[in-house]
Amino acid sequence: MSKAWSSFVAGLLIGILVATVGFAGFLRFGSPGDANSSAMVLKLAHGLDTNHPVHLAMEDMKTRLEELSGGSMTIDIYPSAVLGAETECIEQLQNGSLAMTKTSAAALENFIPSMAVFSLPYVFRDEAHYWDVLEGPLGEELLRKGEGKLLRGLCYYDAGSRNFYTKKTPIRSPEDLQGKKIRVMNSFTAIEMVKAMGGAPTPIAWGELYSALAQGTVDGAENNLPSFSTNKHYEVCKHFSLDGHSRIPDMLLMSLPVWQSLSAQQQEWLQAAASESAEFQRELWQKETIAALQKAKDEGVTVYDVDIAAFAKKVQPMLDSVENPEIQSWLERIREVN
Repeated sequence: MSKAWSSFVAGLLIGILVATVGFAGFLRFGSPGDANSSAMVLKLAHGLDTNHPVHLAMEDMKTRLEELSGGSMTIDIYPSAVLGAETECIEQLQNGSLAMTKTSAAALENFIPSMAVFSLPYVFRDEAHYWDVLEGPLGEELLRKGEGKLLRGLCYYDAGSRNFYTKKTPIRSPEDLQGKKIRVMNSFTAIEMVKAMGGAPTPIAWGELYSALAQGTVDGAENNLPSFSTNKHYEVCKHFSLDGHSRIPDMLLMSLPVWQSLSAQQQEWLQAAASESAEFQRELWQKETIAALQKAKDEGVTVYDVDIAAFAKKVQPMLDSVENPEIQSWLERIREVN
């Protein structure tokens, strides 16, 4: 055998080994001696703590999958960003080292441009319209939009509405945002929204936000009530405005190659368990939102009901000037849902 041919064969074997190890990173079988030594184990990672409604829903999904599959399938859940932040986990799905992850639809903008529609302000008339879209044909279509990027959506998790909260002065009208430094996600759409309202958008990592608020790096932020409460931002910010400028769902994503490696029966079990977990999480979220609102008030936060129409009017030019034809099409289709 020639030296060149030997090198070629060696390289090929190494490539096969690397690919096999990568595949085993997201899919493995129990070790001998385990109770479920023959069970298929899927790895799921996310950045939330173990008390979050989404994590609890994932635990429910794990239990339900074991029941449906008769113990032949299960899920290992890695919370609290131990396997990386949202974007890193999405990339791990693409390269085949992770089976599933939870991500905000906003974090998917750089992977799936259509997801930017969720970050636009006042796209949905109300909560009922929002769920009519997500649970209908448009929501199903959006779940499949990432397949070209090796990402398959399984279900949506409720993340409520996003609202402004501040340290010193309340946001009762769009004019109150003038000049204020407001923390936003690192999302082009979120940045443009705050600009349209006259604020100064400041992207900061979520884990660094408490310190940024306490030190005065920003004047406020925007998020849902449970996140405001569980991260104790009420200790710093005493003004919370129920302006509900956007509703951005969380999504359970799966690596498309992993999905395609499953049998039709395994896919059916997993999809059923995921869909049931979404219903479970939505009930938990509603309870958590009520509790978070009361917690905020108990901690001395003043909660303001505001003129939502005034905020929507302020950002209407932003919606009218959307240049991306695909996003514009999604906006029109969403508006047509009754």
